[in-house]
Amino acid sequence: MKQKIGIVGGLSPESTVSYYLYITRTYAERFGGYDYPEIIIYSVNLKKYHAWRSDDRWDLIADDLAASFQKLKSAGAEFGLIATNTMHKVFDLVAEKAGLPLINIIDETAGKAKELGLNKLGLLGTRYTMSDGFYQNRLSRFGLETVAPNPEQQEIIHNIIVEELVRGRFLEESKKIYLEIMEDLASQGAQGVILGCTEIPLLVKQEDLSAPLLDTAIIHAEAALKYALS
Repeated sequence: MKQKIGIVGGLSPESTVSYYLYITRTYAERFGGYDYPEIIIYSVNLKKYHAWRSDDRWDLIADDLAASFQKLKSAGAEFGLIATNTMHKVFDLVAEKAGLPLINIIDETAGKAKELGLNKLGLLGTRYTMSDGFYQNRLSRFGLETVAPNPEQQEIIHNIIVEELVRGRFLEESKKIYLEIMEDLASQGAQGVILGCTEIPLLVKQEDLSAPLLDTAIIHAEAALKYALS
């Protein structure tokens, strides 16, 4: 019997859709038919989260995420995902109060990197993901080393995410900028690049770069599908 998936989404809507489509389409491709796992999505207020993040009120973010999972559990969800990388900064706090098992996007990405034999990885994402240390620290538990863009590059990457990608705007010029930064990370020894924002894979594809790209949204969604079927 399949377990019901609970997704806290809306952070942003663009990537939340990619989770839903991946899980349902991949199930249909592998097993045929439409008997895919049930998925319950709770879409939060992105503006509210941006305000809390700007005010450094991660405690409020953690409390709201936990409350969202409690609502998902009441609706029948048996395990959950936070469909964004940045909010994994408070993953442990959320997991304590969520009331159901949660799948960590960083842990799953680390597992994929080890599977591919990658030990040193470039990291792209919001400024919080790239500079706050929570992502790097969690990856280090798996023996993985990270290479982050320089501060100027981080600001460019972050601004493109919040001003374009989360609004569903995918510009060729922004794609070129991202690829240049990824090439720079490769020149610093990165064997692959973590797309540590679930919107970035909507802009940059594996065929755009020779180095392996770790699409965190797909990795996370794949883990959810496997868990639901376990």
